[in-house]
Amino acid sequence: MGALSGVRVLDFTRVLAGPLCTMLLGDMGADVLKVEDPLRGDETRQWGPPWLERDGQRFSAYYLSVNRNKRSLTLDLKNPHDQQIARELVKHSAVVVENFKPGGMASFGLGYEELKAINPRLVYASITGFGQTGLYSDRPGYDFVVQAMSGLMSITGEIDGAPHKVGVAISDVFAGLFAHSAILAALFHAERTGEGQHLDIALLDSQIAALVNIASNALVSGQTPGRYGNAHPSIVPYQTFRAADGDFALAVGNDGQFRQLCALIGRGEWGSDPRFATNPARVAHRVELVRLLNEVFADNSAGVWVERMLAVGIPSGPINTVTDILADPNTEARGLIHVLDGIPMIGHPVGFSATPSEIRLPPPAHGQHTEEVLHEFGLDGSTPES
Repeated sequence: MGALSGVRVLDFTRVLAGPLCTMLLGDMGADVLKVEDPLRGDETRQWGPPWLERDGQRFSAYYLSVNRNKRSLTLDLKNPHDQQIARELVKHSAVVVENFKPGGMASFGLGYEELKAINPRLVYASITGFGQTGLYSDRPGYDFVVQAMSGLMSITGEIDGAPHKVGVAISDVFAGLFAHSAILAALFHAERTGEGQHLDIALLDSQIAALVNIASNALVSGQTPGRYGNAHPSIVPYQTFRAADGDFALAVGNDGQFRQLCALIGRGEWGSDPRFATNPARVAHRVELVRLLNEVFADNSAGVWVERMLAVGIPSGPINTVTDILADPNTEARGLIHVLDGIPMIGHPVGFSATPSEIRLPPPAHGQHTEEVLHEFGLDGSTPES
């Protein structure tokens, strides 16, 4: 039985941040009801290719990535009858998650204040681009724009190159994860006090918080962080290096590891060289040290260097493609890839010793469970199932 077994979540979200959050709740055992527009459904149902054919229907890989462990029902939130159905479902739910623009749910009579009157214990999470308040709250918000505005793109890319986004919609991911943890905390509070609350999660806030040490550097120094490519602004050597047949990653996190590296490559004297003996010195002499290391690493293959470094405890690794890591034996050993009803997916990444996560339901077809859910709660004129 999952840790959230018995917790019902009404999911009014679509695209990525919200669906990721509610999928994780579903993985932990929550009963997630995905409420979709009768005509369009979640936009990501059309975000392909690639596609997967199942039971005569076509599913986008994007949609499949964040919508397992949910039941889909369709409601027209502009329709008073369907609005009333939603309010009835709130009576039987612990959590509402929505990602309409601020005021959107209230325009349907489904804002926090309206639903709080129905269910005082309700945890109501609103995920938007820029929050419920502030100067930008009325702006539309997508991950790419948030990556640009947050400063993330300004620190991503080659030193002399153009700013770049991260290869995944990481601002959406961070917001979904922050929303998930906040919901768990709010559920704990509701269990203790009987009091629900409204959670205001913004993509921009989440991404700024996720700048962690880089934002701290700027606050402390007053200087604008720049781009370092694959290097680290505060640790050297901590970047990619070029071997005889390609690049590999090397992450030397302390002076002891650096001395181990120097011994491994036959340059033991560098470990006591005033230019390189300490990390601050290595940062100051970054260009010279990186040049010298690249000269040494050119004598052998990336695979050989990685193997040698790992043998003596120096953090190092290959630069995999996504396909490489999905096929890596360790990925299989960790049980990360699951297949349910012919649908391959990445499972929940956290191991629970007492309440393991479980993939119970494949991502649902559009409106697949509408009749089932309405019947379950007696909203189709029947008597609710006990």
